[in-house]
Amino acid sequence: MKSKATLKQIAKELGVSVSTVSKALNDSPEISEPTKIRVQEYAKLKNYKPNVIGLNLKNRSTKTIGVIIPNILNQFFAKVFTGIEKVADEKGYKVITCISNESLEKEISALEMLSNGTIDGFILSISEEAQKLQQFDHFKSIINEGTPIVMFDRIADEVNCDKVIVDDLDSAVNATEHLIKTGCKKIALFSSIDNLSVGKLRATGFYKALENNGIKIDQNLVVLSETAEDFDTTSANFFDKNKVDAVFALDEHASVMAMKMGIKKGLKIPEELSVIGFADGVWSRRYTPSLSTVSQHGPEIGEVATKMLIDKLESKEEVYNHKTTIVKTELRQRESTKKL
Repeated sequence: MKSKATLKQIAKELGVSVSTVSKALNDSPEISEPTKIRVQEYAKLKNYKPNVIGLNLKNRSTKTIGVIIPNILNQFFAKVFTGIEKVADEKGYKVITCISNESLEKEISALEMLSNGTIDGFILSISEEAQKLQQFDHFKSIINEGTPIVMFDRIADEVNCDKVIVDDLDSAVNATEHLIKTGCKKIALFSSIDNLSVGKLRATGFYKALENNGIKIDQNLVVLSETAEDFDTTSANFFDKNKVDAVFALDEHASVMAMKMGIKKGLKIPEELSVIGFADGVWSRRYTPSLSTVSQHGPEIGEVATKMLIDKLESKEEVYNHKTTIVKTELRQRESTKKL
């Protein structure tokens, strides 16, 4: 991994003492203005950042990983974190976790706070607001300063870093085709995450499966929202206006609401209404009837992401080729779908 600039390196390349560099960067009156400007501009060019905690002076490593999660209440992210912590502990690394709460401002703040020498690298999933606004420059800046990032689940193609994803599109195709194989012909699509990259990929997979099976897409059966609140409002009278025999829900909230509304309408599950959700929290198994889901294997995603980051941190290579790893999902059939 390419190392960050140090005071000693800057001093050597500019032909001045380490003390002069330190004082110039701290705007000391002991240093002349031309020297200050020269040192400060060169330090900025080299992406130098002051080390604010006691680092290991030999290898400049904190043995600490920064993790930024959009929503800690989401069981998927909680499961990913268990995988991150497991591998980090095995490899002798500590973990500092921040929650962006889907906020771009909090995401930027967390990156800036931890990238001043507190951590060696980041594992993160992009906030909802950053994806909605397509704002990714804060990630690029951190990477340019020498701090590696591994993104998982919600990623940005525009950012050149390692990534761990699930096969969102293919798994949506498989889930939809499972409903078709069990005899479902009028399948609704529910989503409260249409502003997220994963939501769009899953929706694309749904459309592809219908097309592959010669089923015409009925837009009246498609409910795409960007928040849980909007989804609840938009879908409130869905089963009063539409007759369907299945729902494919792209997130946990839409899954729960599909079951709740169907049962309230008096539909027998799965005889009259089959439901597949895209989540696999503990409640999927505890519902009555239990919910068939696409499992994303959260712990495995966390493990893979952490191994990728630590491999990069401990690599001696100056040039590192970024890669994307795909973790396969699994359709877990429960009581909300008919048996094949």
